[in-house]
Amino acid sequence: MRNGFRRVNCIFHFIGGLLQILGLLLLLPLIVAGIYWGQMGEGQRSASGFLMAAILSFSVGMLLRRTFKRQTLDTTGSMLMCALGWLCVSAVGALPFVIGIGANYLDAYFEAMSGFTTTGITVFSGLDNMPRSILFWRSLTQWLGGIGILSFFLAVIYQAGGAHHVFGAESHKIASGRPKPGLFNTLRILWAIYAMFTLLAATVLVLEKMPVFDAVCHSLAALSTGGFSPHDKSIEFYSLTGHPNYKLIEYTLAFFMMLGGINFLIHYRVMTRDFKALWDNIEIRYWWRLIAAFTAIVIIDHLYQTGALGNLFTHGIPVTLGEFERSFRYGIFQVISVMTTTGFGTKDIGSDFFGAMSKQLFLVMMVVGGCVGSTGGGFKVLRIAILNRLMFRELFKLRVSGKASAGLIIDKRIIPEDEVRRVAALFFTWMVLLLMGGAITALFSDQGPWESFSGMFSAVGNIGPCYIPADAMIHIHPVVKLAYIFGMLAGRLEILPVLLLFSRKAWR
Repeated sequence: MRNGFRRVNCIFHFIGGLLQILGLLLLLPLIVAGIYWGQMGEGQRSASGFLMAAILSFSVGMLLRRTFKRQTLDTTGSMLMCALGWLCVSAVGALPFVIGIGANYLDAYFEAMSGFTTTGITVFSGLDNMPRSILFWRSLTQWLGGIGILSFFLAVIYQAGGAHHVFGAESHKIASGRPKPGLFNTLRILWAIYAMFTLLAATVLVLEKMPVFDAVCHSLAALSTGGFSPHDKSIEFYSLTGHPNYKLIEYTLAFFMMLGGINFLIHYRVMTRDFKALWDNIEIRYWWRLIAAFTAIVIIDHLYQTGALGNLFTHGIPVTLGEFERSFRYGIFQVISVMTTTGFGTKDIGSDFFGAMSKQLFLVMMVVGGCVGSTGGGFKVLRIAILNRLMFRELFKLRVSGKASAGLIIDKRIIPEDEVRRVAALFFTWMVLLLMGGAITALFSDQGPWESFSGMFSAVGNIGPCYIPADAMIHIHPVVKLAYIFGMLAGRLEILPVLLLFSRKAWR
């Protein structure tokens, strides 16, 4: 009992510090509010939303830190703290939406959770006329959640015992290797690379004549692979409004989304002139091959949808360079957007714009996701590679002998059987969550089977687009929204920390 109390003490002490940092971060949108004061609905109401949320967050955080004592966290306590921390941060991060634009709390919490988990599903409309401080906050939540809000906290102030367990609680983002000895050196290097790429993306977009505010929001969302845009039409807004560089903008965002979907350890190695990192491990090789294969299929499907292939085979009219470039641009943009689980889209993936082949591929890409150690969601490319090797190993054992001993070798090292079983168990749990979420959506909405399951695919895979139309998602049943909130958090934290919240023994 005494050990359990010590664990609870440390969990709430840590969350108190996290809320204090969040309170300071909530003041940043006030700068945006001041710049746009009196424009686009910006004024006292939106500013008071951030100020009140900041005061509440900092005050509660201070109270928790003073009330509960700091102790060393074990693995179980770190996982509990991680899951509870994300719930608390989303709860406070939702307040500016409630106060500033009058959203109901469930929708505000949904939007905040979607932001911090970099999922990108939105239940808000009228973004083009929304206060700029609110739009900036939406993008900032995704940027903070990209590598992990807890890792950010650790990098800034926290150096208590057991911090390495907290680092591991967000393992699929950043624990696939360390560029430098020491936890805090690793975190600072990763966040420095992350910030540098974000600044570079914003600079390039500004040079391409994107408005500065839009460039900042899109760069925050692209590197975090979050996908929130300040426009209802997302990136399609620029082509619809006749922006002279809309093609360059799409290529630029595709490039930086790709950077976000790659293991940040590889970025570090390339920056230190170790260029072999771009091909010397199984995950990055799978990554390039999957992008190439999926892009080729989507290009072919798009050429068929536009009639270019039909003209080629029926009338012998060759595909023009312009037609191919358009299909290539759409293909590479959509594939990278979905593979990195960013969710930027020039079209709804459930619309008639894409053929049946592409729509099915998108569901596959939602599950695969980005690389381990990236800001992308999904099951992760490395785990897909492990399951693939596992299947071939079992076939080998059947061919040779059922008693044959064959270790699973990835990148010239044997993967421990415990890790293999963990990957298999995680995949099974993923499938269960997808089935449950799809069933809940079908039961509490008028969506069809594909639409219902794609919604939970989107939530658990932390990717925004799904086959449910945007206007239908806004008005979907509250029970479905709650299921998606659970799915977003479970997908972001890889399920186990969230499930521990419901274990009585874990709290003892």
